[in-house]
Amino acid sequence: QVQLVESGGGLVQVGDSLSLSCAASGPSVSTYSIAWFRQCPGKEREFVAVVVWRGGRDYADSVKGRFTISRDNAKNTVYLRMDNLKAEDTAVYYCAADRFQDSQTRLKKSNAYVSWGQGTQVTVSS
Repeated sequence: QVQLVESGGGLVQVGDSLSLSCAASGPSVSTYSIAWFRQCPGKEREFVAVVVWRGGRDYADSVKGRFTISRDNAKNTVYLRMDNLKAEDTAVYYCAADRFQDSQTRLKKSNAYVSWGQGTQVTVSS
């Protein structure tokens, strides 16, 4: 089973950019669909973006045009580039992996994933 470690969170200003990394150990990340979710205190974990193992990407409407998910199979790492950050992007960001899953409908749901990272805090200050 793959193990995931997020990094790259921090405190930024509205309009700034930030890149998160999700480093995987174990089976090759190329066989996993990997997503980013985020969670605010008292709220449910919400889907942000996914890169599907056989190709394809999808984003939540709230981040389309601002966030970009990418993967580097050689480094076994998935990235989330976040541009034009807003205060409402403040949350703990988690990456999650599901092997050989390519249903984008299912991949937007947190219960599709068995493997999760520990999370990284992103705070956008106005």
